[in-house]
Amino acid sequence: MKRSSKTLLALAAVATVFGAPLPTAVQAAPAALSPENQALVAKASTYLQGLNQAEGRFVQTDARGGISQGAFYLSRPGKIRFQYEAPSGLLVVADGHMVNVWDPRLKSFNAYPLGFTPLHVFLAKEVRLDQGAQIDQVERTADGFSITARDKRRPRDGAITLSFSNSPLRLKEWTVIDGKGQRTKVDLLALKEASGLNPKLFQLNNPLRPPARPRAGL
Repeated sequence: MKRSSKTLLALAAVATVFGAPLPTAVQAAPAALSPENQALVAKASTYLQGLNQAEGRFVQTDARGGISQGAFYLSRPGKIRFQYEAPSGLLVVADGHMVNVWDPRLKSFNAYPLGFTPLHVFLAKEVRLDQGAQIDQVERTADGFSITARDKRRPRDGAITLSFSNSPLRLKEWTVIDGKGQRTKVDLLALKEASGLNPKLFQLNNPLRPPARPRAGL
């Protein structure tokens, strides 16, 4: 099925790691990280590894200034749900194997293998930013730090900046860049650890497919 621009935007926006194509002009060989920056990357990896279950809200700002928002739920390894509020109503659900995207306005349903989407690095059983990614830059900010990285296997395909606060340590936002250099930012609000999330949150069947008919008895 042909991917809609809305679906691609959704995947780019919620994919927490290394998926959006960058213009060649902004790509450069990364400098060696200092011991201090290596420590920050390790700190971020340990934090992400510890997010076994979490929930919160997000606000997404696209390159044109359009804003959408909703709720998200995380259950590692392999599962995440982004539930956009009206008027979008978009649902993006990774069930451990596939990433399913339902757009009720376009009446479109798309499914992609999790391993072929940027989400797989963040949702992996073991999160190691220093091994699974090429770190381009580490910057300190007023209240924390940010890490800009891209997939080692496809260094020309994309990059993302993850921003963390220090007190307490928390992933607060990420920014992805598309092939035209346009940015989509996702702010995470009220992010908190969770437990006992309903497994049905991470199930999304194709609403366009008629339910299977029960088999007649022999």
